[in-house]
Order: sequence, then C-alpha cells, then structure tokens
Amino acid sequence: MAITRRSFVGANAAAAAAMAASSTPVKIGIVGGRFGASFQWHLHPQCEVAAVCDIRAERVQTLQEVYRSDAGYDDFRKMLAHPGLEAVGVFTPAPLHAWMAIEAMEAGKHVISAVPAALTLEDLERLIETVKRTGMRYMMAETTYYRPQIITCRQWADEGLFGDIFYSESEYHHNISRLMWDERGLPTWRHGLPPMWYITHQTSAIIPVSGERLSEVQAIGWGDGHQVLQTNRYTNPFWNTTAFFKTERGHSSRISVFWHAPAGFAQRAQFFGEKRSYVMGRQPESHPDTVMRFENDGPSARDGIGLPEAKVVVEPADDPQQKHWGLLPESMRVPTGHVGSHAHITHQFIQAIAQDRHPEVDVWEAAAYTAPGLVAHQSALKGGETMKIPDFGRRDI
Repeated sequence: MAITRRSFVGANAAAAAAMAASSTPVKIGIVGGRFGASFQWHLHPQCEVAAVCDIRAERVQTLQEVYRSDAGYDDFRKMLAHPGLEAVGVFTPAPLHAWMAIEAMEAGKHVISAVPAALTLEDLERLIETVKRTGMRYMMAETTYYRPQIITCRQWADEGLFGDIFYSESEYHHNISRLMWDERGLPTWRHGLPPMWYITHQTSAIIPVSGERLSEVQAIGWGDGHQVLQTNRYTNPFWNTTAFFKTERGHSSRISVFWHAPAGFAQRAQFFGEKRSYVMGRQPESHPDTVMRFENDGPSARDGIGLPEAKVVVEPADDPQQKHWGLLPESMRVPTGHVGSHAHITHQFIQAIAQDRHPEVDVWEAAAYTAPGLVAHQSALKGGETMKIPDFGRRDI
C-alpha cells in the first residue's frame, strides 16, 4: 500500500515538474541576504529571481551572486515596485515578517515568509484577512514540515499506519547565545526572544502528522535572572519553556524549547499511535530514527486479562535527504539546508503559484503552527495557567 502511494505521489510530482518546465517562470524577489540565500530558486525550472534586497550592500551582493540576479535594492518598497515581480520571499528578522508579508500582498505579490509567521495573535488575524481580501497566496517556509522524517510520518498517517496517535512530543534545544549579538556587538532580534515564540519547528511536526490542531496549553518557563532576561525588548524572563498541550480531539502533546541548557543541539519529534510509534534520532547522543510497531500491524491475541498480546518490532528508520527526491524536479535533487527541506519548500511555493492553489503550509496552517507558542508564553508568564488557543480555521479548498 505504501509503495503504491509513494509511486503515485512520485508520478504526480514528475507530471507537475514537466508542466512547470513548460510554463512561464514565476518572477520572485528575495529580501534578506543571510537565510534568504540558502534556497534553490535559481534551480527551479519555473522560477526566476528578478530582484533581491537587503539593507546591507554585501548581502545584496551575496543574493545576486547566488541567484544570478541583476537587480539589487536596499529598500523593500522599491523592490516591490520592480517590473513584473509576482512573488516575494521574506527572510528578514522575525519582528518584520508579518509587516513585510502584508505589505507585499497589498502590492499584489504572493508571499513566502520565514518562521514564525507573526509575533502576535492580532498579526496572525491580519495575515489571514489580507490573504482573503487580496487573493494572494501565502506560505510559511517551515523546514520541519519538509524534513524527510516528517514527510515519511505524514505519509504513514495518511495511510492509517499509526492508527490513533494518542501522544506526541517535540523538542528544540538550541543554545543561541552567539546569535543574540551581531558582528558589531549589537543585539539581534533573537536577544531575549521568548522560547515559545519560536515553536513552529515543533508544531509543524505534531499538527500535520496527528491531523489535529492544538486547543489548550499549560506552560512552565525557567530563567535565572541573567542580564539578557532583564533587558530584552520582549520583557521575557525565560531561557527555556516546556508546554503541555491538549489537542482538539482530547489527545496530549508535550513541546519544549530551550535556549540555554547543557543538552547540545536537538530538533526532534516522536509519535505514539495504537498501531505504530516513531522516534526521531536524538543529537548529540546519536540515537537513530526508530520505528516501533506491533507485529503484523496489530494485536493478534489477548492475554489473561484481555489486553492485546502482540510482539513489538523495533527497527531503525532510514530517512536520508534523497529518500523523497522523487517529489522534486530533477534539477533540484541536491543536498540542501535543514536536512533537505529547502528544496521542497522552494518547489512547493512555486508550484502553488503555477497551479493557482494554496500551498501546503498556507496562512491557516501558519497560524495554527504559530499561535500555540504565543499562548503558551502567556501561560508561562501566569505560572502555568491553562489557556485556550484560538482556532483560526482551515482553508476552504
């Protein structure tokens, strides 16, 4: 069943790539010369980088060299007026994401934005309203959604191989002290950023695999009174926060985001279902990706008190970048950032525009991935009070 479905998806991807290659290229402008230079717009058969932008000249030059673009700007609004521009990639500091995305859509441009989509619930509402009013397409460039392990888990969930996913976990442990100041010694947007405001790397695993929105949260934060926690623009007192969520169908999920911990870098998820469980590899312990399932995909006998009596099979799961290359045009089947996710993000956005449809991680998904962290931070500030997470809905089609 899985092989048949993968073959079907691969055939659709090949057909879409062929259609894209024969169509007029989508003209995109890229703003943000650091993270923005790490995608594959120049390799996509239906994309042309028509303009680039950054306030620093050396970063404009980097973007021009990477994407082979002649037009360079140091003013975002001037780039929006570039002749023939159809789409904009926003890869600037997080506090600018919502504003720039709305400005671009108001100017008639489709938008792909780095994470998070916004830093307030009100800005999430404005993003959705702007998409509805302008008819522009919006995508959040969430890397975890396109990690090979999560693509695999989404496929298994679609095929019913997990059964009912009753519990999930995800964690992001990243000591970011070196990212809180730039090379001039000035604070960056990450200086004191509330951990839960950067939750989308975790929710973008749990929500699409489980198929459920997160509806309630209790969160606990920890800080040590460090100077950074007393002087940041966000008035955030926490280095680390752990949140416990209730899903819309009453299941449970735990998410932790740590900025300061002797744990090494970790970005992982795990899912426990009635038929199958999956644990992503753990760094720095080098624990491999692992799948656990009942033999024959279900209990075949009962024990003395009527509980399922079945052998649990534990196997390593192999998810290299190349595993899902069949979903990409041939020109984009190259190693890329965040375990290969960048090429998939690039392809998905361009195909959404070419096919006149919403992308997979559209504005409603972006809100669903972002809002739980915004509410979780408020819960942590209130000592773990249970709080409802607003439901921003789903796309109509």
